[in-house]
This record gives sequence, structure tokens and C-alpha cells, in this order.
Amino acid sequence: MTVAGFGSVAMILLGATALGRMTPAAPPARVVANDNRIAAGAQRGDTLHIDLVLQQAEWYPEAEDGPHVRVEAFGEAGKIPSIPAPLIRVREGTVIHATVRNLLTDSTAHVIGLGTHPIADSDTLHVRPGDSAEVTFVAGAPGTYLYRANIGKQSAAIADPQHTTTGGAFVVDPVGGSRPDRIFVLNIIFYQVDSTHAKEALGINGKSWPYTERLTMTVGDSLRWRVINGTIRGHPMHLHGFYFRTTAIGTGIASRRVANAEQSLAVTESYAPWSTRDFTWSPDRPGNWLFHCHLSFHVISDARLDKDPADQHQAHSPDPMVHMAGLVMGLTVSPRPGAPAAEVPRAKRLDLWFQEGGRRGSMPATFSYILQRGPRPPAADSVQVPGSPLILTRGVPVDVVVHNRTAQPGGVHWHGVELLSWSDGVVGWSNQGTAMAPPIMPGGAFTAHLLLPRAGTFIYHTHMNDIEQATGGAVGAIVVLEPGEKFDPARDHIYLTHWNGPDGFPLVNGDSATSAPLQLAGGVTQRFRFINIGPADRFRFSLREDSTVVTWRARAKDGADLAPALRIERPATFVIDVGETYDFEFTPPKRPGQYELVLTSVNGKFTAWRQRLTVR
Repeated sequence: MTVAGFGSVAMILLGATALGRMTPAAPPARVVANDNRIAAGAQRGDTLHIDLVLQQAEWYPEAEDGPHVRVEAFGEAGKIPSIPAPLIRVREGTVIHATVRNLLTDSTAHVIGLGTHPIADSDTLHVRPGDSAEVTFVAGAPGTYLYRANIGKQSAAIADPQHTTTGGAFVVDPVGGSRPDRIFVLNIIFYQVDSTHAKEALGINGKSWPYTERLTMTVGDSLRWRVINGTIRGHPMHLHGFYFRTTAIGTGIASRRVANAEQSLAVTESYAPWSTRDFTWSPDRPGNWLFHCHLSFHVISDARLDKDPADQHQAHSPDPMVHMAGLVMGLTVSPRPGAPAAEVPRAKRLDLWFQEGGRRGSMPATFSYILQRGPRPPAADSVQVPGSPLILTRGVPVDVVVHNRTAQPGGVHWHGVELLSWSDGVVGWSNQGTAMAPPIMPGGAFTAHLLLPRAGTFIYHTHMNDIEQATGGAVGAIVVLEPGEKFDPARDHIYLTHWNGPDGFPLVNGDSATSAPLQLAGGVTQRFRFINIGPADRFRFSLREDSTVVTWRARAKDGADLAPALRIERPATFVIDVGETYDFEFTPPKRPGQYELVLTSVNGKFTAWRQRLTVR
């Protein structure tokens, strides 16, 4: 045994050499779902000993007797392999002695994350097929981390999207311990069925909806979650009905606490590949709610392994166990014992018509929400993309009566709006006592009660048959103003990004390349409200004068005002993920000028959208 460095991290390394060839396992084992409640390994004195085995196994992300897929997975020696990988959880200062055995027959495992935290991606344990290696290190700084294995890839920074089932949680608690929490790890495997057809298996703690864990809690509970993205793909994770406060952000191998003065509220958080988040929240209303990825392709019925591509019934089904799948968890909040039932206050009425039209661009059909402006409904064949913006007032409850004139069942989710479960818009899941919210059937109607306790920028969108309906135009903006405030389109500007059909061409306010020029008054503060409600893709907005990015003041995220420390002047460029809204304020100088607002795809897939802004 020698004392040596492991990359840039000081460790005691037991040579990291082969300890002898291992005999590959015969038939693949069956994966067990890991709920991350029990830490792996055995503590002896101040050292945790853990023996990890990497092997091929069969993963059943849905029913235990349902479809399965062969994957690479970690397990403890002598135990069943699990997805996510076994939980490593220790107190700060703990020494960890880990053995990693690679039972794969033809792939080297490049193991990342077994080191003193924070560490670097370059600190990787390379274990050849059939070999094993040992490493000893001190746990490092408290935080939420990820450990994983790249299969057959020499670079620690690059992983094959087909091999993201090896990730597991690595939590270092402070010396005094952490308050109770839950840990959720995302894992995905993508595989090609044939030359034209591919599938994904997706899991939160090893299971896909409707087989994910159902969480139960009570109004007033104080909850702390650690969520870990164990995949190479980004995921915008959205909580229905409530705001959460992010307290720590990690890259998987490093973690930083978010200062109290910088902690803001959000309903959607963008998780970069291999990243982690700690957040807290407290439910103040009972009912059924969801926590899910807002990439539509990760939550629709097509994300089910047993989905028949020719079967359109599942996408239209009113049963949430059928029309949703993938990265979704159900949350049930019980009322506080003895608490009276919530009263629905009297409200003014708005009538919103769910309409269907013909082909528009690459949209096979056009769907639209049109607000009734007078005593008569809009024409049955009228559509507008996106839907009518709803301009409402904080503290003034509204009953939105949604009338369905399409040939499909529908359901509307009021994204980011704090409301009662019955109105949340998840057909067959949102509830009122034992009654579940029904689909809005063709020719039928449903009344959503919006309580509107907060001013800000929100979204409404379909929550059924998402790809066809949402990319067909069934999305819209909600602006909630302070009492006495009037919406002035000369200085208050909504930019809603969505898709022009399922092929994924982006639109801004229904336009694909440019929008009509905008006239601004010099010296007058302008409010820009940005919304991304496409089924996928992150976009960058930038405001430029000539080629120079100007500055603006950050105001709000997901309808909630930012913490004062974050409401600062900053370069006028930012990235918006699916399901997020951002508000900024820009005061142009009192002089004539030309500006340009530009949208580009973060992944470079799409050409830019532009709008010219002229200051008078």
C-alpha cells in the first residue's frame, strides 16, 4: 500500500491495479429498483467498506412482469444489481474503501465520482473487462453528488447515451447530520429497435410512471429533496401546484450551497447532464399533484416500452396510467387533521374555447385556445397560434370555463399557478376528494377555478395528447397583474416559444423567422416576459444593439419575483428551458436607436428568429 495522488485529489490508492481476473456472470441478473432509502456498504470504525460489481442485467422499468431491456448496472457484491446504483451516504470525514469489479466481458469501465469531493472528471478509475480495482479516499465536502461508469469510453467527459443506467447517488452529510430528505435519481437507456425505430427506457429511482413511487405527505410538511440527473441529457423538472426553493446546485462531482440571499422560488428547474439539485418545499393545499420532466417525449405514452406505435388510443386515453409514462412521480397531499375543507370563492367567469383547424405549416392539425371577447363564442373554425393571452389580476379569482370544440378529449394545465388540485388539469389524477378530474370531452366543458395569489408570468397548455395538441398550438400565456395595474402592450411584451408541429421547428408568438418590428419609447421601462412551452429544446434569447449585447434587469422566474440579490442589471442574454418563464426589464436610452431581439437554439439545430426594436 502506498500513499499517492489520484488526479488532483490526494487519496490513498491501493494501486488501482488488477486484483485478478473475474469470471463473468452467466445469465444476466434482474435489476431491482433502488428507492435510495438505505445506504450501501458496511461501516467499520471510521471507514466505510463498499464492494461494487458492474454487470449486465435485465431492467424492468415498468411492471415486474412487463417488458425489460438489458443494461449495465452496479450492485453490491453478493446482492442484486440496482437502478439507480447503490446509495453511498456517509458523514463528512469518513474514509471510504471501495472495490469495483467489472464483470462486463468486452468493455472497460471508466468510473467517475469515487474520490474526495469536489473532484475533477479526470479523476477516473479505469477497470478493464473482468478486472477489479480498489481505491481509498476521504469523502470530502458535504453535498449531493453522482457516481457513475462510462462504458467503453476513454474520456470521462463523454458518455454513450445508451449507457446511463450506472449512475447512483453519493451524499456526504455534515458532521452534525442532515435533516430528513428524499433522494431521486434519473436514469435512461436509449436503444435502436431497427433501422427506423428506437426506444427509451426511463426511470426515477428505477421505475417509469405509473410504476414510480407514489409519495404521500400532509399539508404543512417541510420537505427536502435531492434530485440527481444520472443521464447525459438535460431535463427540466417541474413541480405541479407549488413552488420550491433551490438550496444547493451540483455538477455531480462538485456541489455549492446557494446563499440564502440568492435563493428564489421556481416551479421548473433545468438539470444539466450529470447535475444535482437540493431543494425544499412545503405543500399548503391537499390533493394529487405531479413532479415530472417537462420534455414531452419523456412523459407521453410513447415513452412506454410496451407502446404500440400504431395505437393512438393511449395518447387520447382519459386514464393517467395510460396517457402518461416515463419520468413522472405522483404526489398525494393529505389535509391537516381537523382542517376545514377549502372554500372556492365566487369568481368572475371567462370562457375559453378549445378549437381545431386544418394544417398549418408542418402542423398536421391546428389546435387553439380562443378567449371569448363578447356575448357570442368565437366562430367554430377560428384558430390562433399560440392561444389567447389571459390577462388577470392578483387576488381576483377567475373561473375559466374551457369548452371543447375539437374531436379529441382535452385537459388544460395552469402551469405555475397556485390553485386547488381539481383545477390543476391532469385528467384522471387531479382530484377533489375521491373524484378525479374528468377529460373535457368533445362538445363538453370544464370549469377551472384560478385563485391567483401571485402576480407574474405563467403558462396554460394541454395536458393530453401533448405532442399533437401542444405542437398544434394548444398553448398560451397567462399574465397576472397587481391590483390597479393595466396591461399596456406598448411596454409589456410577451414572447412565447413553442413548436410548429411535431417535427420541431421553433416559433415565437407563432412566427418562424421574424416578428413585426416593435416601437419602444426611449426612457420608458419595458417588461419582457419569456415563455418556453415547446415539447423539447432549450433556447437562448439575446437583446443586442448592433452586435453588442446590452444589459437589462432580471425581475422574475416562473412567475415569482427573484430574490433581491438577483434583481440586478446583467447582460441581456439567457437560456430558457421547457416549462420555464423569465421576466426582464429594459429601459432604452432617451435617444433614437436600433435593437434586435434574437432567439437561437442552444444545440444549434435551428436558425435564428429575430425581431427589430426601434427606439423613437
